[in-house]
Amino acid sequence: MQSRLKSPELSETSVVTLRHYNENAESFWRGTKDHDVSQNREALLRQLRGTPPYRILDFGCGPGRDLKCFKDLGHEIIGLEGAENFVKHARNYSGCEVWQQDFLQLSLPPEYFDGIFANAALFHVPARELPRVLTELWRTLRADGVLFASNPHGENQEGWNGDRYGVYHDWQRWSELVSGAGFSEITHYYRPDGVPRAQQPWLASVWRKAK
Repeated sequence: MQSRLKSPELSETSVVTLRHYNENAESFWRGTKDHDVSQNREALLRQLRGTPPYRILDFGCGPGRDLKCFKDLGHEIIGLEGAENFVKHARNYSGCEVWQQDFLQLSLPPEYFDGIFANAALFHVPARELPRVLTELWRTLRADGVLFASNPHGENQEGWNGDRYGVYHDWQRWSELVSGAGFSEITHYYRPDGVPRAQQPWLASVWRKAK
């Protein structure tokens, strides 16, 4: 279902969603700090080319769990997050640089990162804005750079879930969108591993910046 949101409504998707995360930052941290997403971090790292350490953007880094994991592995990791309270926590917890930016108003340096780790983040971008946002991520990657994305999947529904805005793409539509932004698929899989598809709410995919 294609979004027909107008500009004020687009802004509201960010304002209300970020307010939710700011107001629930501590409980969100307690509920997610022990989640094991090492499979996702490794899916990105194994596809990066060149000699490590790598420069990685943790897009939608939240309170900083994965920032610290990448840093502890010796990589140059920078976070990007829209919720102010997450930014503060991520900086204090990880000791990493964190850029406070709204996903709909990005300002990213060109050809700067070897990889982008977008874990549970891009589904907050309204469908009509996603091609533009994906193109901005493409531009900030170096040649042969890699994008990892994991999002809850669905049947292309879009709208509010409480105070959080989300878009729930199926694989076909997600693949069309990311390919359309100039990426080539490396692999995709559903999470958590080892259970029936009906119990795998997360769709993870790995993409290379096409030449």
